[in-house]
Amino acid sequence: MYNFLKPIISNLPEVKAPLRAPGLKEKLMWTAGVLVLFFLLGQVYPYGAEKSIIQQFERFEILLGSRTGTLITTGIGPIVLASIFLQLAVGAKLINLDLSLPENKKTFQGIQKLLAIFLSLVEGFIYSKAIVVASDATTSALFAQNAMFGIITPLQLAVMFQLTMGSIILLYMDEVCQKYGIGSGVSLFIAAGVAQAIFVGTFGYFFLDWLGIVPSATSEPAGILPNTLFQLTAGRLDIAIWTVFPLMFTIIVFLIVVFAEGMKIELPLAYGGARGLGARYPIKFLYVSNIPVILASALLLNVQVIGLFMANSGFPLLGQFDKVSNRPLPGLDGGFAYLSSALPSPIFLTGGYATYVSQYLLNPTEILHILVYGIVLVTLCVIFGWFWIESTGMGAAKVAQQLKNTGLQIPGYRQDPRITEKILQKYIPIITVLGSIFVGVLAWFADITGALGTGTGILLTVGILYRFYEDLAQQQIFEMYPVLKRIAR
Repeated sequence: MYNFLKPIISNLPEVKAPLRAPGLKEKLMWTAGVLVLFFLLGQVYPYGAEKSIIQQFERFEILLGSRTGTLITTGIGPIVLASIFLQLAVGAKLINLDLSLPENKKTFQGIQKLLAIFLSLVEGFIYSKAIVVASDATTSALFAQNAMFGIITPLQLAVMFQLTMGSIILLYMDEVCQKYGIGSGVSLFIAAGVAQAIFVGTFGYFFLDWLGIVPSATSEPAGILPNTLFQLTAGRLDIAIWTVFPLMFTIIVFLIVVFAEGMKIELPLAYGGARGLGARYPIKFLYVSNIPVILASALLLNVQVIGLFMANSGFPLLGQFDKVSNRPLPGLDGGFAYLSSALPSPIFLTGGYATYVSQYLLNPTEILHILVYGIVLVTLCVIFGWFWIESTGMGAAKVAQQLKNTGLQIPGYRQDPRITEKILQKYIPIITVLGSIFVGVLAWFADITGALGTGTGILLTVGILYRFYEDLAQQQIFEMYPVLKRIAR
């Protein structure tokens, strides 16, 4: 069925696998090199892009490891979307591939890479229409004549090509990290984006400002801690207290996520053919991890991009957008694009958190916006969470069959997958719904309270750092006891 794609897949460039397994220090060096290159790409602006409107979607920058207006404007969006589409297609049997077979797994990876390259081109086209601004009357007239779907100016074409190449570079950087480094490049870029947002939000560009490299645009220093100290020394205690609120909510959300990661139910298991040997099957409270909030946030973020694209093309079906900031207009004029959008970060508002509270949290006209955003986000989390476990083999029926195949059974019951499924049905569906609601509500709470890095970003980063720690600990054990590496294989 997929034979017609094999010639294309076989000719796609790929990162050569290492001839020998890299050591831990070598993996750390490759990982650090990929991270440095990622930050460097985030400082290179394509020719033709307008820098004055690059801060349109700060949430994209955090969640998709991107920096709007630079070569990595699309970030890991094409990679993530390609992976999600194909995983769901395989789980729903729309693509019939047995991934346990090496040949099928290679085909799947090739299709995923091909789809990611295609999505890089599509997203590059969409973003090129958002970040390219006419600079003279002639170009303005050309823009006006070519505002419909599918029409692109030469300048937009040049920017689209640069953005596409930036996405493809990230695609291969992810491959380098997987083969030569630790973990995956996708996870590394997300964690780096969130960490950068939290660090800059907390400290601002204090050190660069102090060195005169990035002078502050105002008399007050940027960053929560420098600004708090500035307000305290100026005798403005009330403003200092308001300033520190985003950092306080960031710490609260972080601690809640760490606590929730450790919550789980453990079902006792026994080996049918060996008495006395047993194990435990953990069903974590966050059974589907942060997958629901990733998919929900990605969908809502794409609503903003598609809404902007449609508004610029003369079809504002999702709402009207401001011509200067490229954000949906507030109120009903902004339509669904505005009602389903997250609130802006308070650190970007003049007046800081006090202005944020009065303008949004205590503003009666914004109550509908906050409630609709929360309801849509939580509802999507539940839908995606349920669909994810059913399409990826995490449902009760699939887990029961997997336990049977490994010779495990629940003590006191017959080794029958139907009986095991009934017992698992008491836990997995409830845990899935409750976990999905939890991550949705927590992400919503973090967003409306102005936590740095956004709630979704904090959820992602905690999970990524925990897995990175596990990978690092495993590599250290393999370095100390090489024989364990052969056993693990």
